[in-house]
Amino acid sequence: MSAAASLSEPAPQRARGRLLLELCRDGATTRLADLRQEGCLKLRFPRRHGAAAVEAVLLNTAGGVAAGDDLATRVVLGEGAQALLSAQAAERFYRALPGAAPARVETVLHLAPDASLEWLPQESIVFDQAAFTRVLRIEMSAAARFLGVESLVFGRTAMGERVRRARLHDRIELHRDGELLLHEALRFEGEVAARLARPAVASGAAALATLLVVDPAAESLLAPLRAALAPCEAGASAWNGLLLARILAPDGAALRTTLQAALAVLRPDRPLPRVWMC
Repeated sequence: MSAAASLSEPAPQRARGRLLLELCRDGATTRLADLRQEGCLKLRFPRRHGAAAVEAVLLNTAGGVAAGDDLATRVVLGEGAQALLSAQAAERFYRALPGAAPARVETVLHLAPDASLEWLPQESIVFDQAAFTRVLRIEMSAAARFLGVESLVFGRTAMGERVRRARLHDRIELHRDGELLLHEALRFEGEVAARLARPAVASGAAALATLLVVDPAAESLLAPLRAALAPCEAGASAWNGLLLARILAPDGAALRTTLQAALAVLRPDRPLPRVWMC
C-alpha cells in the first residue's frame, strides 16, 4: 500500500433504511398485516396485554443520522386500526463535512377511515454543522384521528454544546381527504444560534416542538392544553377539527417536561410509551 493511500481518509459509510408497516383491524384488536425492514431501520413490538392498539418502537441501528444517509418509513393503518408509534431513543443528526450531501429522512403516515394513530417519537438532537432534510407527511381520511409530536433540540445544553451553524430543512405536511391542511417548514442555512436568539424566531430557546391533534373533539381540548402550557413559552390554536401547538424551551430536558404535561392532557387515560422513561 502506498503512503498516499495509507494516509487518505476512508470513504464515509452512508446508512440506508427502508421500513414499511401495515396494520389492519381484526375484530376488537389491531394486528400486523405486513412488515418489511431493510437496512438500518427496524421495529419492535412491546407486549400490551388486552390492548386494542398495536404499539411499535422504531429503531435506527446506525446509531444516528449522518450526511448522505437515506431513510424512508411508511406506515399504513387500515380501516379501524389503532396504533401508537414511538422511537427507542432520541434521534441524533451528526456533524457533516463541508460540501457533504445532506441526509434525507422521509416518513409517510397513511390513515384509512376510523383509524387512529399516536405518533410519539422522542426528540431529535441536532449537532453543530449537521446537514439534513426531513419530511413528515400525514395522509388521512376525514374519519380518522391523529395525535403527533415532532421536536428539535439544538445541542445538548447540559454538555455545553451549542449549534452555531447547520443546514437543515424540516417539513410537516397534513393532508385530509387529499386536501392540504397544514404545511409547516423550518429552514436553516448557515447561522443557527444567532437566528434562534432573535425574539421573533425563538428568543434564545434551544429546543422546540410542534404538537398536532386531528380529531372531531380537537377544539374541546384547547382550553385544558393552554392551561397545561401556561408556565411555558408556547401557543396553541384549534379550528376545523385541528389543534396545533408550538412550544419553546431552553433545553431538551425542559422541553420533554412540557411535552409530558401536554400529552397528559391530550391522552389522560394512557401512559406514555415506556421508552420515554428510559
